[in-house]
Amino acid sequence: MDIEVRIRGLMMDPATSMPIVVLKDVASDTVMPIWVGIFEANAIALEIEKVAAPRPMTHDLTRNLIRHLNATLERIVISELKDDVFFAVLWLRQGDEPLALDARPSDALALALRADCPIYVTEQVMQMARLNTSGPAEGPTAEQLRGWLEGLNDEDLGRYKM
Repeated sequence: MDIEVRIRGLMMDPATSMPIVVLKDVASDTVMPIWVGIFEANAIALEIEKVAAPRPMTHDLTRNLIRHLNATLERIVISELKDDVFFAVLWLRQGDEPLALDARPSDALALALRADCPIYVTEQVMQMARLNTSGPAEGPTAEQLRGWLEGLNDEDLGRYKM
């Protein structure tokens, strides 16, 4: 079973200064962090803030391609966590044909924001990520990080809260 999540916020990891996308289960207070690259975080932040670039960014281009091919992005699913790497699937529909495409979660999240489609995490990934949320080796323990993420308020998330 897949768990629907929303982007709770985008913030910097205080230990590593790497961007984190904080996902929150819509039915509970469970949160799940995904560390992303600077450029991917920027693409997500631009869409959170609804900043229009003068030319289409990569995720805007992808959304436009999907539309012009008469397809729709129905949902994204963060589907796997293997060797500390998350995997995602874009679920599209073109006519009567469902299509599943492999994607990086950061790209899938940026595209989901632009396409205004639901975001899901598989139950298995949510459980694994909650247990193995260690980030880089020198970072805080899973329990410390989980407590820190669950205790976030809007001020902690800065200008990128959702």
